Amino acid sequence: MQKAVVSKPRAVLFDFDGTLVDSAPDLAGAANDLRLELGLELMPYTVLRPYATYGARSLLKQALNLSPGDADYEPNRQRFLAIYDERKLQKSHLFPGVLELLIALERQKITWGIVTNKHSRLAEPMIHELLRDRAFMPATVVCGDTTATPKPHPAPVLHAANTMQIDPNHCWFVGDGESDVKASIAAGMTPVLAAYGYVPDLDHARAWGAAHEIDQPLALLELLELAGSPT
Repeated sequence: MQKAVVSKPRAVLFDFDGTLVDSAPDLAGAANDLRLELGLELMPYTVLRPYATYGARSLLKQALNLSPGDADYEPNRQRFLAIYDERKLQKSHLFPGVLELLIALERQKITWGIVTNKHSRLAEPMIHELLRDRAFMPATVVCGDTTATPKPHPAPVLHAANTMQIDPNHCWFVGDGESDVKASIAAGMTPVLAAYGYVPDLDHARAWGAAHEIDQPLALLELLELAGSPT
């Protein structure tokens, strides 16, 4: 059950893949390209899509049954990342409603930023093309290599709050992964589950502890309308 919305946030932080951008077509495509290189058949996109939120690790497990520690894991991970780097913007696109949501946040003077576990060399070009080149400027961007530890550790979201000079208690964090919810809770932020993202099992995801759940980006505005003024 969702908690009552008490007050509007001063800032909203977003995960990137599966929350702002639908990058699964290129992530799954890279996994299938690697399978073809290894002489394997293509896997259905619907099978690979739910694992896109955790990037290379989960996709390699699903596509090749490889895990960290396996002898072939690291070379295949590096090859996957190289393939993905070449095609990362072929089919990836913002989820419907994202730009309208960001416009609404800016009109309400709510600061917004991005916290992703994606490495900066992959994330930054995508953020530039999909957002900054359209004049949407996040107040902060924290990537997987910005802090010493990625999500679910709270360090990345706390770094984002510090950069924006906003108390974590006045921030909402929207993401589709368990690491997003856990990092948000540990940082003292309000976690919002992006159920429209890459959630393999929604019933399981609802046990992560998110305060709220949205089924599309613009549904966040409905939560904001229920909220009072920032405390």
